[in-house]
Parts: sequence; C-alpha cells; structure tokens
Amino acid sequence: MERTNTVTLFETIATLLEKKRYPTLRDILTTMNPVDIAAAFEEIGSEKCALLFRLLPKELAADTFVEMDEEMQEALIHGFSDTELKEVIDELYVDDAVDIIEEMPANVVKRILRQADPETRKEINEILKYPEDSAGSIMTTECVILRPKMTVEEAIKRIRRTGIDKETIYTCYVADDFSTLIGIVTIKTLLLSDEDEILENIMETNVISVNTLDDQEEVAQMFNKYNFLALPVVDKENRIVGIVTFDDAIDVMEEEATEDIQKMAAITPTADKPYDKVGVFETYLSRIPWLLILMISATFTGIIITSFEDALAGSLVLSSFIPMLMDTGGNSGSQASVTIIRALSLGEIEFKDIIMVIFKECRVSLLCGVTLAAANFAKIMLFDRLVLGNTALSVTVALVVCLTMIVTVFIAKLVGCTLPMFAKKIGFDPAVMASPFITTIVDAISLFVYFQIATALLRI
Repeated sequence: MERTNTVTLFETIATLLEKKRYPTLRDILTTMNPVDIAAAFEEIGSEKCALLFRLLPKELAADTFVEMDEEMQEALIHGFSDTELKEVIDELYVDDAVDIIEEMPANVVKRILRQADPETRKEINEILKYPEDSAGSIMTTECVILRPKMTVEEAIKRIRRTGIDKETIYTCYVADDFSTLIGIVTIKTLLLSDEDEILENIMETNVISVNTLDDQEEVAQMFNKYNFLALPVVDKENRIVGIVTFDDAIDVMEEEATEDIQKMAAITPTADKPYDKVGVFETYLSRIPWLLILMISATFTGIIITSFEDALAGSLVLSSFIPMLMDTGGNSGSQASVTIIRALSLGEIEFKDIIMVIFKECRVSLLCGVTLAAANFAKIMLFDRLVLGNTALSVTVALVVCLTMIVTVFIAKLVGCTLPMFAKKIGFDPAVMASPFITTIVDAISLFVYFQIATALLRI
C-alpha cells in the first residue's frame, strides 16, 4: 500500500509539472519530508529537478539538497546561478557542507567555497584538515557555548539569539574563557531552574567527550552505549571545537557496517554509493583482487590432494566425503569468526581476552564436533551402508571420517576465533579475516588431517 501511494505521488508531481501548475506543486512539496522530496526528485530526473528545486523555500531546499545523492547534487550545482548556490550553502550546516564537498570534483568544490561566506569557508577548511574517518571529520562546529557565570535567564537569551544557526540546542556546553569544556546543561534543566540560578551550580561536570583524532567508529559506538543526542569534540587541550550529532553517528554506523560486510565477503570496499549507482567495471575491480588471491591460495588444496593420490587410489570412497568435510570446516570457522568480529566491533572483547575466547571456543568446538561426528557415523552406517548398500563404507572408513570431522571443527573454530583478534592487534580490520579467507585456510588443514588419519587407520 505504501509503495502504491509513493508511485501515485510521483505521478501527481510529474503531471502537475507537465501542466506547469507551479503553485500547487509548491504547496504539495512544502508538506513533504526532505527525504521524500529527494526521492521524488530522483525519480523525476535531473533535467526537471532544478525547476522543482527552485519552488522550495530556502530552508527546505537546503535540507532536501543534503538528502540527494551526489550525482543529483552535482547536476543541481552546475545548474545553479551563483546567487542560488550561495543561498543553499548559507542554509547548510557546516558538517553537511563538508560531506558534500568531499564527494564533489575539484572544480565544483572551488565554486562552493567561493560562494560560502568567509566564516563558513574557514570552518569548512578547518574540518577538512582532520584525518578521514576521525571524529573531527564528521563533527559540526555549530553548537551552543555558554559561560559558567551566566544565569539561567542569560543562558536562555543567548540560546534564543544564536540557536537558530545551531544544529542542536537540546544540549548546551559550558566552557571557560579559554574554550575549555567544563560542563554541560540541557534545555530541560534550564527550563526547570530559577532564572537567577548560576550555570556552574546546575551544570553536569562529569562530561563524556571525544578527541578530534578519535576513530569515527569508536565515536558511533559511544552513542549506542550512552544514548546521546550529541557528543562534544575536544582538542588535546580539552577545548571544545565542535559536536557530533546522532544523525552523523547513524551514518557512520551504516558506512562501517557496509564496509565490514563487503570485507567479510572478500570485496574491496567501494565508495558510499547505492548498488544501482556503481558501474560494472567498478564492481568488477572491487571483487577481482580477492578472488585472485583466494583462487591462488586454494591451489594449496590441490597440492595436498595430489600428494595423497596413493591414499585416494587405495580407498576411492574417501573422495566422496571431501566436499562435506571442507564445507563443514568452512562453516564452523565462519561461525566463530563472525561472532568474534561482531564482539570486537562492539567493544565486547579485546585482545587481552584471547585466552578466554580460545577456551570457550574449544569447548564449543568439541561439543559441535562430537555431535556432527555422531550424526555422520549413524548416517554412514544406517543409510549409506544398509539402505544404499555401499559395502565399501566400513566401520573403519566411518571412523576416519568422523575423527576428521571432530578435528576439523576444532581447528576451524580455533582459527576462526583467533585470526580476527590477531588482525585487530596488528592494526588490520578484523572483517578481512572472515568467511572466504578462513574457509581457504581450513580447507587445506582439513584435507591434510583427513589424509593423515586415513593413512594411519586404513594403512594405505
């Protein structure tokens, strides 16, 4: 039903645009959310988008511009006059302006900065100096700063005077004359306090803040941990330089989750684009490097099989269990690695917990391995041998397969839980050590173990 309504809305806008019913269009657009307007513009196309964009009030136009994809933004900027571009830039929050600038070509960036007022240009350049993926790169400098000796009445007057240009006013920050962050106070506290109360008497002094150089993923996790609406960002001297808001934290969480999923699937992370906006060649380039690496590393599996050709020739039935053992090992390793990668990303465990993790996974692997081996033994003896009549499947062969199963699951879970932790320790992204990489390692190990046990028990 929702999709039907959306399609009807697009058709309505397109029809009104075709009939040049601009006042009616403006009335409809001003009742819509910026996200929905951006989606409607994308559906209609960039050619007619500029005309529709000019119908929007300045503030709504700026909010809508932020929600558009970079291709649409670039197309609009090319179609804007200098006056129109300046109006949009003036309405943008600094962090949104920085996000747009980071995605634009150099010639577009120069034009945007040229139309920004000197103060905004200075703030944008300051944020652009911070390393990518740091707290400083995602913060906004537009926050309310109060002084500790202010009364509640003076604080509220300052918020009314300056709050219109701030991204959020629900949490205000108290700093001394040197901009050192010393406390926070909420609008709720101000409204419920006496007008002559001094801020230093009612402010919260136990302030949780982040440094400008802190990793953006760690900052996003703090929002999840403390349920903040905004988080102050300070420099090395504890001077407040900006804030990170929860909407920016959500964007970081989505970006980091997407990047981890791509790495876990052995895909080189691509630009932050929707699937339908990424070209075929770009998609190919993101996938082929890891496929080549995994293909080459998988040749070790072939080498192991070749070295045990005599064992296979002596008992051909052994080859029928190779896919099952390799798949089970890969699946077991993937279970452990995904669990550990998630725990590492959420800060639930650290490298110092590796002994605890290994001890736990060893016990889990033994339980899983014994259960799988028992089920497999019953299946071989009752179904494969009795029902299907495969007499080559002796008790000894079943024992070889089941013992290999136990050892394979044990090794797979051990590898799956330790590799991500070692990767994190030496500075790599743990997501790299996910399913494809671990599966390749476990495949080679499981085959080697399989043939060693077969050689020992079957004497082949």
